[in-house]
Amino acid sequence: MNTFLKYLGVILLLLGVVCLVVYKYALPVNGLLVTSLVLEFAGILSYILINRKLD
Repeated sequence: MNTFLKYLGVILLLLGVVCLVVYKYALPVNGLLVTSLVLEFAGILSYILINRKLD
């Protein structure tokens, strides 16, 4: 479980990119843009908060 949690931010970022690709090539709906924005923001925050070093 800790291994999955370590890569949670990267997985969320990749899901956001997938939403943007689907928006660009298949289904131009504004909901995909909002979803990708939320996933990208959550991915960046979770990556920073989970993987920061406490020195």
